[in-house]
Amino acid sequence: MPSLTAKQIDGHTYYYARYCQRVDGKPKIVRQVYLGKIEDLVASTEQAHIPPQPLETQVASCGDIAALWDIAERLDLVPLLDSLFPKRHQGLSCGQYLLLAALNRAVAPTSKVHLADWYRRTILTSLLPVDPALLSSQNFWNHMDLITSDQILQFERQMTERLIQRFQLDLRALVYDGTNFFTYINTRTPSQLPQRGHNKQKRGDLRQVNLGLLVSTDFHIPLFHRVYAGNVHDSVEFRSITEDLATHYRDLVQSCDHITLIFDKGNNSAEAFQTLTDTPFHFVGSLVPTQHPDLLAVPRRRFRALSTPRLEGVEVYRTEKKVFGETRTVLITFNQNLLDGQLQGLTASLNKARRKLRDLQQQLSRWRQGKVKGKAPALEPVRKQVQAICSGQFVKTILKAEVCAVRKGLELTYSTNQAALERLSRVQLGKTILFTDNADWLDEDIVLAYRSQYHIENAFRQMKNPHFLGWSPMYHWTDSKIQVHAFYCVLALLLTSLLQRELARQGEELSVCRILEELGGIQETLIVYPRRQGQRQHTTATCLTRMSPLQSRLFSLLDLKRYAPQSP
Repeated sequence: MPSLTAKQIDGHTYYYARYCQRVDGKPKIVRQVYLGKIEDLVASTEQAHIPPQPLETQVASCGDIAALWDIAERLDLVPLLDSLFPKRHQGLSCGQYLLLAALNRAVAPTSKVHLADWYRRTILTSLLPVDPALLSSQNFWNHMDLITSDQILQFERQMTERLIQRFQLDLRALVYDGTNFFTYINTRTPSQLPQRGHNKQKRGDLRQVNLGLLVSTDFHIPLFHRVYAGNVHDSVEFRSITEDLATHYRDLVQSCDHITLIFDKGNNSAEAFQTLTDTPFHFVGSLVPTQHPDLLAVPRRRFRALSTPRLEGVEVYRTEKKVFGETRTVLITFNQNLLDGQLQGLTASLNKARRKLRDLQQQLSRWRQGKVKGKAPALEPVRKQVQAICSGQFVKTILKAEVCAVRKGLELTYSTNQAALERLSRVQLGKTILFTDNADWLDEDIVLAYRSQYHIENAFRQMKNPHFLGWSPMYHWTDSKIQVHAFYCVLALLLTSLLQRELARQGEELSVCRILEELGGIQETLIVYPRRQGQRQHTTATCLTRMSPLQSRLFSLLDLKRYAPQSP
């Protein structure tokens, strides 16, 4: 037990704590601690009751990273990737690099140049400790350049089996579709994948890359993807993709003996259906209405209303027709809500076209009156301009515009074909033509299956979100790097979709963006306190930021306390 001892030095009293023990039977001072003057003792006692003021704090992303990391752990994602992709002699493994890239895409899309900076601001520094220098763009691509498309396909096959075994994924209905992503790759850059084509984001002036994706209707879990040139039509690429899907089916048939493939009319081709005919895949698709006027001519009085609450307001007419060389079950559907929406969109398009025609008409009138100086417009360019104005869907059949030469210039006249508009509304608008080889399915089952395409539409919408799961920014121009970029973007979609599925099964039905936003608000905070007298290092404490009620529920449902910080 220590004793308090005072010493007089130069007229001042100093206090020491002395520890005495018997050594060889005699008392001996074995330790002596300097305590200071009496004023120092009083000040130290008073400061002990005052909370220390923090010197600085350091915040790291926690909730979103921990939740997605946990999904990857349950999938044994990194070991599976490492078993298929080669490893260089330095740096992380390919699986670890790909997991980091997928996590980054999911929560904070950035370039590989800034990957290390993002890594430092997350709890990955403790989950996957690594020298940030190894996360340079050069190190990353030194590993990724070794990956081939065949290895990616093999990974997707094995991952599908793992999803069935560990997450009991439902594969009875799968949805396929394609989309494209515009790039800023220079026209003269020698790449095959980026090409100019019809861009769904209205950026036809830029080179684009196409992505075909197969997802489950069970929370749009991606099972298969293909990157192809931006100038290739979806239906052309779907011919070769069906061959891969046919091969893929042999792996899936062991877990599900009836798989229905669902796709939109943009993928239709005789060759693709011939390939599907030779596989056990069933399908539900749609037909281009204008190519089947006999089906559109079926009067509404022959339709029947569906009784399923989810299909309220939907009427159908069922028949059979030979399509792409085979007799199929055909279902013509009418939806009043669809009709109202199409009429609203058509009205907006017509009004926009009329405004442009009116402006052009007034401009030509000013030329004829001599109010505009310069070279007068030529007939053929103006006709092409009018054609472009009226090129919208259905607009050119309803608006009739004509440009003719008159004595003092050009004159534009236009009118609305009201009879054509009424016929369009009566015969075509509001209708969708579905067809399938599932002849034993009920009408309701066919319609609901086709409507499940919203799953893949949601997936594409999320991949075009600039904040979460973003395909952009993509700072790559070689075909091999673009393929790897697409791969870890699809991996990010896989992890986030499984996370959404897990929460929904526990009663929290939220969008992926809402989940990532809420979990992203759960952060780890490191608090650093100033050194006190006698301390060699700063005192630190670690805790989580204050959570909202929803964040607390998500934290509990996902059991993220396992990743909660532990103060040293």
